[in-house]
Amino acid sequence: MRQTLPLGIYHPGTTLLHHIPAGPKLGLLFTYSIFVVALHGPWPPVGALAFSIALGVWARVPLRTLWRGLRPILLVVAVLGAFQLWQHGWPLATEIVATMLALVVAATVFTATTPMDAMLDAITRGLMPFGRIGVNPAKVALTFSLMIGAIPQIFTIAHETREAAKARGLERSARANLTPMVLRVVAQAHDTGDALAARGLGDDN
Repeated sequence: MRQTLPLGIYHPGTTLLHHIPAGPKLGLLFTYSIFVVALHGPWPPVGALAFSIALGVWARVPLRTLWRGLRPILLVVAVLGAFQLWQHGWPLATEIVATMLALVVAATVFTATTPMDAMLDAITRGLMPFGRIGVNPAKVALTFSLMIGAIPQIFTIAHETREAAKARGLERSARANLTPMVLRVVAQAHDTGDALAARGLGDDN
């Protein structure tokens, strides 16, 4: 079964959040992220998480999309939360877990209500002033676009590799799971680089 992340999956809608231009919306997301990270104590981050979820519901983002945004990080969040609970108690564990989940949900809502083209155009425009110091906005936007496309592919490769190892009875073998996955990811990166070079997109001139 093919597994994907919600990055770049746009759900058309008529809500106010859909109508906000990508540039200002990206700025709002950045500001909101700083605000959430600055919160302390267990309950303010929990409130931020509730707000992020409510924002997604208000924007009519499908619940399956919000779930896809959370699913890839749940294991990391669970391990981190358990460690903080063991070392520092439930208040700090709750604060860290709720903060991470609130940020992921907010980012998922942003990507689900913003067309990819508009997002890349906003990034390009925002980086224009940095062209004076050698930053190429078009290449940064291209890199961002490739990253958006590569992450779901990497998860798909990991899933297929795990299934292949499981079929051979080697699901608990780190070598059988990691080595083929790394080789396939590297091969995909080489193929992408070759395709870009063939189109002259890797030139520095």
